[in-house]
Amino acid sequence: MINPIKYKGNELKYLEKVLLSESWSSTGGPWNKTLEEKFSKVIGTKYAVAFNSGTSTLHAALEAAGVGYGDEVIIPSFTVMMNTTSVLHANAIPVYADINPETFTIDPLDIEKRITDKTKAIVVVSIYGLSPDMDSIMEIANKNNLIVIEDNAQAFMSSYKGRNLGTIGHMASYSFENTKHLSCGEGGMIVTDNDYYAEMTRKIGGHGFKNLKAKEGRVRLRSDIFQDPDYKRHDELGWNYRLSEFSAAIVIAQLERAEELIGMRKKNAELFIEVMNETNFMTPQLTPKDYVNTYYTLGAIYTGYEKYGVKWKDFRKMYVDEGGDGIYGAWSVPYLEPMMADRKYVKRCPPIYKDLYYKKGLCPVAEKIQPLIMQFKTNYRDIDIVRERVDILKNVIRKIENGQG
Repeated sequence: MINPIKYKGNELKYLEKVLLSESWSSTGGPWNKTLEEKFSKVIGTKYAVAFNSGTSTLHAALEAAGVGYGDEVIIPSFTVMMNTTSVLHANAIPVYADINPETFTIDPLDIEKRITDKTKAIVVVSIYGLSPDMDSIMEIANKNNLIVIEDNAQAFMSSYKGRNLGTIGHMASYSFENTKHLSCGEGGMIVTDNDYYAEMTRKIGGHGFKNLKAKEGRVRLRSDIFQDPDYKRHDELGWNYRLSEFSAAIVIAQLERAEELIGMRKKNAELFIEVMNETNFMTPQLTPKDYVNTYYTLGAIYTGYEKYGVKWKDFRKMYVDEGGDGIYGAWSVPYLEPMMADRKYVKRCPPIYKDLYYKKGLCPVAEKIQPLIMQFKTNYRDIDIVRERVDILKNVIRKIENGQG
């Protein structure tokens, strides 16, 4: 049964229209094109290009930026694994930069230290919905002639000093995975103001069809041309990263409710933050002045063991036992994941990676903070449930402070 709370807009109506249409593929149908037009308007960019995931978007953006064999790409040390694997897919070298201990986002000063003559691009991630310091990052990039790709998978409609995220770097990536602000199960989007990047990302995601353009993802508009046996179809190396018309229709329906969906997450996070600010052992992610955080989730540093002798896992158990939802641990620092620690990446391209090693201590701030972070759910759709969870958190905190942990 369709979840009537999550999908209470036009999802079913639009899905039926796709089902009854002649084309379910983005190569011929109108839904992807409509989504791209609406999405670019919301973000404020000239172009938007739909993809089947927020990982394929990263790979396509790197390829369009000209990242390739042996190039270096600077990425955060606190983020999901897909920022690493997308760089490896491009036969490039991930270079990890440390993070700001209060915002959890990439540290511009550490970016600058990691730049070499092989550096081609910087991928910056808006962690939990919060932008990094984009002015400093763009200044560094411009000085060193580097391409900046914003990974805004967790930061739809977030902003930085009055500017929408997605409009600051050279390209930006979004995700429509099941837990994101807009969700259709799996999907993604690239936005840019650059004509070349828009056309190239579309071709990279669409099998390299030569008639794909910056604003046109359909390849079968002229049957007299497409069905000609002498017609040559492909002029670039591409993959099949296209978004289905069904998925596009779902995202369009959610985009119509974007302000409501974002507003709910922000309000939910604020209620939890009010409680955390009354403690001395839970420090929520710092949102600097003039930044808008849309709270994909709420991250907080937990120091209850240091102050009260209550371990991270014991706090989580107390919260769950009282009726709270599960508290998520943060992703491991990517280069300490088994795939990286065991050097499984070498087989991707041995000539590039055979002498490449990543060791503990590479990014000490990220390594220290990651085990302490608690991620609290924000995508509740009933404010009464949120208030219940907030009261449970308050009760658990009180018990710990009273020595009952």
